[in-house]
Amino acid sequence: MGPPALNISSSEPVEDAQQNLLPSKPPPLPEDSLLEVQSQRRANWARFSFAFGVAACIFACVAAVFVLFSCRHRNQADFYSDPEYTQRWGFSRPLKTLSRPVVLLISSDGFRYGYHWKVPLPNIHRLQVNGTEAVPGMIPVYPTLTFPNHYSIATGLYPAWHGIIANYFSDPSSNERFHPGIIDPKWWLGEPIWESIVKHGLISATYFWPGSDVSKGAWNCNLPYCQHYNHSVPYEDRVDTVLAYFDLPDDKRPSLITLYFEEPDHTGHMVGADDPHIDKAIVRVDQMLGRLFDGLDARNVFDDVSIILLSDHGMVGTCDKKIIYLEDFAPWISMPSSWTDTLSPVLAVRPPPNVDVKEVYQNITEALSSGKVANSEFLQVYLKEDFPSRLHYSSSDRIPPIIGIVAEGYKLERKRSPAKECAGAHGYDNEASSMHPIFIAHGPQFAKGRQIASFVNVEVYNLIASILGIQGAANNGTLSFSRTVLLPSI
Repeated sequence: MGPPALNISSSEPVEDAQQNLLPSKPPPLPEDSLLEVQSQRRANWARFSFAFGVAACIFACVAAVFVLFSCRHRNQADFYSDPEYTQRWGFSRPLKTLSRPVVLLISSDGFRYGYHWKVPLPNIHRLQVNGTEAVPGMIPVYPTLTFPNHYSIATGLYPAWHGIIANYFSDPSSNERFHPGIIDPKWWLGEPIWESIVKHGLISATYFWPGSDVSKGAWNCNLPYCQHYNHSVPYEDRVDTVLAYFDLPDDKRPSLITLYFEEPDHTGHMVGADDPHIDKAIVRVDQMLGRLFDGLDARNVFDDVSIILLSDHGMVGTCDKKIIYLEDFAPWISMPSSWTDTLSPVLAVRPPPNVDVKEVYQNITEALSSGKVANSEFLQVYLKEDFPSRLHYSSSDRIPPIIGIVAEGYKLERKRSPAKECAGAHGYDNEASSMHPIFIAHGPQFAKGRQIASFVNVEVYNLIASILGIQGAANNGTLSFSRTVLLPSI
């Protein structure tokens, strides 16, 4: 049965009937009710706008995270998927003899970039042709001294963070003094790569490296895997000990081995960077590398080992006419030896607590601008808080409040002396090309005959960690560096 029929009286006009079917017009709202409705509508719109804004912010944050994540990995993805790159450099090569990666980290102290062009060095040339080289050299940290740089290479930290701010310095909190040979772990901050490796259940072996004979954290410097420094050990003995590690069973073989040579730094300090005696020193190092490579070849592991040959700094010649004398400062200020941790090439001034630091600084700058201090234009002095940020050398209490940068090739001495000599030095601004050391790497994950741009040595820590497949400690290096230097896996 359908819906009831609509009953329309024949006497009622159709238009009137239709009008009766329309809903009746609501009565007008009172004025106060109208205002309430409008207020409610505005409130509803405000809540909608707020909700929409929150949703938009969340979406924007998610999008930003996605973009940042994509950018972080884009270099790796683009780098590894770029057919032009892989066609030119190829992929990492599989191990043939070793069961897992091994890094051999070699330091030839004071090996300035360019030394390897002075005389034929066939073994270093072998690494260049078949490996990856930084051109023009690697960039050291400031100050360009042995201990700060070796420990920056080991930790991936700038000196202000790892604590070894110079070869010699004092701690203002304890008034104790640091010098090479101190192995108390309180001085050595950060986590060096040999400790990181041990924490991952692997084995490290160090044959002389500043800081490696310091037992701290998971690392204990004990034989046969750690040698306490002894400069009298012949280079041949050092090389032969390193080779013996490759004769050990897989579960006893170190994943990292360090090796250190004092030359050509030792000779460079005596004669400068351009003397023929330097040629003999670098040939000696190359011969030791030949002894090492021959031993690796005999064990059929040369191509399996990731060999990183580098240095801590360069070298530059110094002569008598390039000297600034503190005695010339006497009319303005006297700085006793107890105030200075070092003079040259880093002037490190720490006045006693009862002396105003800014007054000392002002007196020094007045002396330098007086025109009465010989070679004054070759010394720039800063309050620590104003020190150039590019040098990353202010964020430590161990760094004195007044720091002076001596110009490349110049020296700062207390007073004039009848002695006349020309020699060599380092420690200068790391922008100077003479301070740049070599970096050459060879192994399964390094391209053959490739040259890469210069980089700061704090990147080496992450590079070693990447080769060994371990998670390193927090440091000042970048993760992207390893991805752009190492070859991708197939």
